[in-house]
Amino acid sequence: MSYRAVLWDLDGTLTNTLDSLVYSTNETLKEMKLPQISEEQSDPQKLIRFIGPPLAYSFATFYQMQEPMVSFAVEKYRECYGTVGWKENRLYPGITDCLKALKAAGYQIAMATAKPEFYAKKIVAFFELMPYFDVVIGSSMEHSDASKAYLMQRAMQQLHIPETQKEQVVMIGDRKFDAEGAAACGLPFIGVHYGYAPVGELESYPSVYLADTVLDLKTFLLEHAAS
Repeated sequence: MSYRAVLWDLDGTLTNTLDSLVYSTNETLKEMKLPQISEEQSDPQKLIRFIGPPLAYSFATFYQMQEPMVSFAVEKYRECYGTVGWKENRLYPGITDCLKALKAAGYQIAMATAKPEFYAKKIVAFFELMPYFDVVIGSSMEHSDASKAYLMQRAMQQLHIPETQKEQVVMIGDRKFDAEGAAACGLPFIGVHYGYAPVGELESYPSVYLADTVLDLKTFLLEHAAS
């Protein structure tokens, strides 16, 4: 199978967001007088479980919050993220070269992230990646629970890809939420092992490829570029 378009997740796929996550989450938990997370704690999944699902889901699920505390936590997190946290992102090595090569090979490139679109675009611009993206799709500030499938569908609409050609669009992500969204949309899925999925998570979902590194990912996509 050959592909003509790629949809990228952001956190854990394009950028390493661990530092921004720790800062923004800890500031939120401190405000709410809850125990903070630490990079040195024995259970690393407590650090990364916020990466992938919508914020409202994470606070409700992992801290047993109910409304209106969920909304307060989301608001506080975004306040911290908007002032300092978003700048703590780091590109994974090789991402810029990968995007440049895919663009040169004729790929359409889009982002489909649960992160608010406002911040997604700021991050893409901050790393000077905007020339490589045709579309950047994220959630709205008011709808932080937007499903990955919905975001992917929006991205394909803006790329003007008809339903009959969706098998030529591949979703790239590091978590089960990306795999589930791709399956719901009927899209092929590529999982990246360098992101934040727990061991074995990506193997539990259908995929056309599992990449250990950005270089592996670039090589596979260039080999399967539509002529």
